[in-house]
Amino acid sequence: MAEQDSVTRFVFEHAPVRGAIVHLQQAWREVLTRHDYPAPLQRILGELMAAGALLASGIKFDGKLILQMHGSGPLKLVVVEVTSRHTLRATARWEGDLPHGALPALLGDGRFVMTLDQSGAGQQNYQGVVPLEGDTVARVLEQYLAQSEQLDTRLMLAVDDTAAAGMLLQKLPEGAGQDADAWQRAQFLAGTLTPSELLKLPARDLLLRLFHEETLRRFQQQPLAFQCGCSRARTDAMLRALGRDEVEDTLADQGQVEVICEFCKARYVYDAVDVALLFSPLAVGDAVSGQVH
Repeated sequence: MAEQDSVTRFVFEHAPVRGAIVHLQQAWREVLTRHDYPAPLQRILGELMAAGALLASGIKFDGKLILQMHGSGPLKLVVVEVTSRHTLRATARWEGDLPHGALPALLGDGRFVMTLDQSGAGQQNYQGVVPLEGDTVARVLEQYLAQSEQLDTRLMLAVDDTAAAGMLLQKLPEGAGQDADAWQRAQFLAGTLTPSELLKLPARDLLLRLFHEETLRRFQQQPLAFQCGCSRARTDAMLRALGRDEVEDTLADQGQVEVICEFCKARYVYDAVDVALLFSPLAVGDAVSGQVH
């Protein structure tokens, strides 16, 4: 059986090629149990989760890597967030019935957005936005990385009801004496991988199956986990940003203010006393000063 919720990085010792393999089981089930996603959307969301974990594994950052696909078709939005603490969460929005088929049939005209959010660590953020180009999640990301990051990349992704998995290969700048043909050879060998193998075989067995004639260095496996970043304090801040008038209008109309997290479906309910405390001078002062009691 494949490892649960982990990513394994590797490099070719004498060639300009690096890669990673990810397996998500528990994290994938956590997403599925919180939402009633149609089958076509499950495939896209699982593939984007696996891709996000793969991309994050090759970046040194302190914050969040966010992948988004925005569409004009029945599928409006797909979001995956991977943190530097090796946690993931995901969500999506759609309207009506989703057709089976290639990515453009669901998203229509759209754009892909990659954001590296390091604001919490006081570091510079980065965002890249490109039109959606490609019939699959893998092809969209390969196009993005080639155009925006000048990185030749090959992605293999697979999803079923119990797991999401993926393999990433990237070409690095060639050094003196390195095997210049290794990139083409690695792509060809990776192309022989079946979805079933990717989902079921552990990283060690996959690397042996594909690259047994290559000299590889395999790094320590990194555990991954589903975790949502929502909290009562963050919901408080969101409601304060909406403004007292809007929050009190909602309270008057509905008798309470309810906020449901799009990612994990956690419910935050505010009654009249909660709203009064939310906008009290003491609470607002604490929010401005960054203190949470």
